[in-house]
Amino acid sequence: MSEDDFVLQEFYKIITPNKVDLFERIAPQRSRHIVVCLENIQQDHNASAVMRSMDCLGFQELHLIEKNNNYQFQRDIALGAARWLDVVQHQTPPEPGLDAIDSLRKKGYQIVATSPHHKATTSQSIDLVQPMALFFGAEKHGISEELKENADVFLHIPMHGFTESLNLSVSVAILLNTIRTRLASSNIQWQLPQTEQTALKIEWCERILNGGPQLAKKFREEFKKV
Repeated sequence: MSEDDFVLQEFYKIITPNKVDLFERIAPQRSRHIVVCLENIQQDHNASAVMRSMDCLGFQELHLIEKNNNYQFQRDIALGAARWLDVVQHQTPPEPGLDAIDSLRKKGYQIVATSPHHKATTSQSIDLVQPMALFFGAEKHGISEELKENADVFLHIPMHGFTESLNLSVSVAILLNTIRTRLASSNIQWQLPQTEQTALKIEWCERILNGGPQLAKKFREEFKKV
């Protein structure tokens, strides 16, 4: 038994059986094959709605690029989604967006920028084999020039009406739903590896319990004595 397996076993002794069942059912459906990146979002409720969609569709990691705005999610809209997601904030001056792009590219992600003005591909046709960092720009101005210059692929949602764009959170939900459906029917290994699933379940246990991190530390010390 690994250290993480031991820690999770100890946590499962003290959380409710319902939570155990939920964690065991949901963790295998989580993915970091696609991560979402929000660039300088101006309206907090949009980002909160994005978090809710990500949780519902099983995408685990959200990156917030905060050049001019500091994001504060709205709990009533997120409906607890923030507890279950991993949120990475990029605030390094002068260009936090470039910091995010560099960091994600080093991890093997292709940089995909969503823009109605670059109609290169759609969520139905984009290649999903390589992990994807899906960038969304600010509500009024869209993606930044830095992102346009550094993106590997541009993605758009085809429009068939008079209006040329959708609400940010709606766009995210549409794209993620299509991508999730395609991943589920593919041979791509989009799920988290078993070791990452175990680590994620430990994090969830820590988040729902008072003193959760301290308990994890205690369990790890006990494991070393076994």
